[in-house]
Amino acid sequence: MKTIAAGLAMSALAATAVEAQENRRPRVAPPAVYEVAPGLGTFTDSVLFGEVWESKALAPRDRSIVTVSVLISTGKTAQIGSHVRRALDNGVTPAELGEMITQLAFYSGWPNAISAVNEVKSVFGERGIGPLASSTAARIALEAAAEADRKARVDSTVAPTAPALAELTNRILFGDLWQRPDLAPRDRSLVTMAALVAIGQPEQLPFHANRAMDNGLTREEASEVLAQVGFYAGWPRAMSAVPVLQKVLADREAKAAPAAPAPTSAQIRILRAAGAASAPGPAENFTGKVTVSSRYQGDAPARVAGATVAFAPGARTAWHTHPLGQTLFVVSGTGWVQKEGGPIEEMRPGDVVWIPPHVRHWHGAAATAPMVHFAVAEALNGSSVTWMEQVSDATYRAGPPTSGAATR
Repeated sequence: MKTIAAGLAMSALAATAVEAQENRRPRVAPPAVYEVAPGLGTFTDSVLFGEVWESKALAPRDRSIVTVSVLISTGKTAQIGSHVRRALDNGVTPAELGEMITQLAFYSGWPNAISAVNEVKSVFGERGIGPLASSTAARIALEAAAEADRKARVDSTVAPTAPALAELTNRILFGDLWQRPDLAPRDRSLVTMAALVAIGQPEQLPFHANRAMDNGLTREEASEVLAQVGFYAGWPRAMSAVPVLQKVLADREAKAAPAAPAPTSAQIRILRAAGAASAPGPAENFTGKVTVSSRYQGDAPARVAGATVAFAPGARTAWHTHPLGQTLFVVSGTGWVQKEGGPIEEMRPGDVVWIPPHVRHWHGAAATAPMVHFAVAEALNGSSVTWMEQVSDATYRAGPPTSGAATR
């Protein structure tokens, strides 16, 4: 009996100690939460602010950037003030907060950004933060190759349907906003990532996640962003972004992995011209008489493939695009090539023509002369070309913008 009594006494003391410890922990949840939803109060204090905000996987400053971005992009204005105060305490500067609002205007809409201004201004007033001005530092230069690829995608996929949106995307969004020095490139991408996940647009995440990691965001930090967003935008939003980010991380790992040495059994292959098979170009992809020969495909992990294509006078491809671009080497004759919206340009023997990724175009022989070219393209996810509709006779007959081009 004495042993049982002692055990009960010890349990009572332990329970009292735990209760005292919990009572000493400062509560973040308002008293009303415990009165209406005590479970929510417990999760708020013990999990959200007791575990997640304390985790070292993401710096407090980054957690504040993510959280404020989620609240603004989802229109949760009642919660903005308290988290702006926390963001300032965590090292986010007033200028950075202002630029976050500006960034989010483009990615979650002007109404959300304008609504956030009044909430942030109230906090600035409390802390004696005066009117802000844009930075006079040098503009941020975007990486040239990546920017060229981005612009080509916009020009080929957006401009044909929404030319005003494409022009504003190139001139304002990436030609101005993304070059502003008021927010570091990594943080600007972090803001955009958080907003895209929060508003349920994970299909836009790969571009911005890659840009963020190119600018210094680590794999672990990118993953932790989803956990933070889950609490402020809901689990379904965060879970929907998981497979998207998973693919981004896998692709980056594959790209960074060192190339495996060639096996000793690998052999040089020569496709002899004398025995090369040829076949007519498929009618759905070509107009006129076209012959395709000397097809080749590189062995994995190479993605390159090509063929020799001979066009009779007046023959040409249909409109098409290539995910990773295409190179043409003109072997003989006279050819024409055209990017949608641009002039028809002439190709001569020895000319090398580069067509950027996602640029809608066609190519073929001149109206009165045959042409042979060797075409090379790389595959992305198993596809090297996307075929579209045939080039109309009216478009083709326009010819190059020189006197008598169509009848030369």
